[in-house]
Amino acid sequence: MATRTRHQQPSRFGGTGTEHRRQLSELSDSDVVQTFLDGEQRGFDELVQRYDSRLLNFVYRTVGDRERSQDLVQETFVRVYRHLGRFDQSKKFSTWIYTIASNLAKNELRNRSRNPLVFFQTLKKNWDADHRPLEWEDMQYKPDDLFRKRHLRRRVEEAVARLPEHHRIVFVLRELGGKTYEEIADITGCNLGTVKSRLNRARNNFAQIIAPMID
Repeated sequence: MATRTRHQQPSRFGGTGTEHRRQLSELSDSDVVQTFLDGEQRGFDELVQRYDSRLLNFVYRTVGDRERSQDLVQETFVRVYRHLGRFDQSKKFSTWIYTIASNLAKNELRNRSRNPLVFFQTLKKNWDADHRPLEWEDMQYKPDDLFRKRHLRRRVEEAVARLPEHHRIVFVLRELGGKTYEEIADITGCNLGTVKSRLNRARNNFAQIIAPMID
């Protein structure tokens, strides 16, 4: 019996477009991937909705150029669309898509003649406190506090921009993206020992660079 392509498969969702989107939003990444492979174009749209902003934040803080970052994220989704049928569904989709975006970002850096400005959100008092992404501004702060945080942000941007590429990638993934060591290892293709070593060096280098800026 001939195998049907994904565009030949009938929809397994009913109801209105709004109800359809709600049903998709309740699925895991793996299930959404499968719906797309089964012929549901909206499955891919759901993946874009889930990862567009996250990937843009990650790539932007790696390459430091908003417009170019948007191009790279778009290219990431193009590659996902083309190669999703070859994705190993026993793996995490998030790791796979971040790996694609990370490789594109690294290629962008290598093609530049100058170091990019990489935006990092804030200093972290305890590097291993948690995995949550950090936020710069809190409206509970008084105006003077916000001014100081914004001043600090500029210094942090300058410091992170001076980190070597391989340190910057793990630094942004961990300290901004909240990725675990295991996820970073998968994304970068490095073993855990290398990830931890690079991250430790990145933190030390960052601390040395930022210290005279905030004295």
